[in-house]
Amino acid sequence: MPASSEFVKICRSQVAIAVSLGATFSAVYLTQELVSGSEAKLVPIAVYPETSVEEEENQKLRLEPTASSTVTPVPRRLAAPALAVEASTVGAIAPEPLPGFENSSNQCQGPQNLWQQRRQIVTPLIHEGAVMGLLVSGRQDRAWNDREEAQMQQIARTLALACILDQRSQWMQQELGSSRQIQAQVYDTMHNLLHQFKSPLTALRTFGKLLARRLVPEDKNRNVAFSIVRESDRLSELLGQFDRTVDTGEANLTLPSGTSETATSHVQLTRHSPLSLSPAANNVEESCCVGFVLKPLLISAEAIASESNLSLLADIPPDLPPVWANDRALREVLSNLIDNALKYTPAGRQIYIKVNYEAAHRPLPAVAVAVSDTGSGIPPQDLEHLFERHYRGEKAQTEIPGTGLGLAIARDLVRQMQGEIEVFSPINPEWLPSGEADLYPTDRGTTFVVWLRVNNSFS
Repeated sequence: MPASSEFVKICRSQVAIAVSLGATFSAVYLTQELVSGSEAKLVPIAVYPETSVEEEENQKLRLEPTASSTVTPVPRRLAAPALAVEASTVGAIAPEPLPGFENSSNQCQGPQNLWQQRRQIVTPLIHEGAVMGLLVSGRQDRAWNDREEAQMQQIARTLALACILDQRSQWMQQELGSSRQIQAQVYDTMHNLLHQFKSPLTALRTFGKLLARRLVPEDKNRNVAFSIVRESDRLSELLGQFDRTVDTGEANLTLPSGTSETATSHVQLTRHSPLSLSPAANNVEESCCVGFVLKPLLISAEAIASESNLSLLADIPPDLPPVWANDRALREVLSNLIDNALKYTPAGRQIYIKVNYEAAHRPLPAVAVAVSDTGSGIPPQDLEHLFERHYRGEKAQTEIPGTGLGLAIARDLVRQMQGEIEVFSPINPEWLPSGEADLYPTDRGTTFVVWLRVNNSFS
């Protein structure tokens, strides 16, 4: 990667420090990408003085490839081929003499004499064994002492660290750019799918309405037709929320309340839950009837249970008091629980839904909605993780499809309605049909209980 402007500024500031120590020439070089078996060329990043002839001469500096060196190889950067660079920096680096460093008595001594005179210091930029370049400094009037050489090594360490941070910063910027490009492609794909989804959904709703009109009131299939229309409407609502979120990128959605045509309950998408009531909605107590919410869900559930050879029994008292809840959020909660019961109950077994008013429930009177299945149950090790997002535990090993989101969404919505949700596995006999509890196996199955606060004006 090319050096960033910020890194160049750091190099210039470190070169200035070298100059303050008496260097008449100082330069920072970075290595180019190395081709196996060839020399690693050095590219000047910062040079003082900028117009000096030393720059041209010092471009003759080379790092010898591993094949022609007898010293221990040190890798250049983290994932590049190895370079032969000795830790002392003398054996593998062969600088050309700088103009003005020659003298008449030592014309034939060559570059090694310059090292002995210590008038030119070449220090590699090394970080965790990776060689990234060189710091070259020289002067003509005197040799470098040990203290000055130690300071040069400190400058080289600073530059090496700055180089690593610069490369990582640029890499992260590239990754961020790639992520944004992928995200844009995902959004385009989602827009396409949303557009394609609308046509069959509209057709499904239309077919459901036509079917309902053609069936006489006495026909049992009429409820199924109305269920098709109702579920199509539900899909349209969810699709509308999804569409607005994709279009605007905003998480705040407004859902109409079922208790009034003009009342609204704000629903918010969060990182933890794709459907949640906003704090503003929690402060506005909204009342709804559990039986009213459950009735259409049971019609659909009974049709599915019949197709799957399941028995679904429901016990819902007619005189239940209203509860403080958003009817749409409550429908989402109960729909998830009933859908899970239908998925995880084998053919030939039972599902039971029981609703109770508990005046003595603490701290406040409440209505409880219990959904029990007679499936294999939930292993103890999975119970504590059951409401975590995307957690499926042992169920992930089965062929039953799922995302591990339904229970997490249900718990978040119940909590925001200031309610509670419990889970019992094996099944809790307390929530089985009275007089028929002995017919249900109590060593398996699962019971979910949702507690909702009663509207105080009716309690």
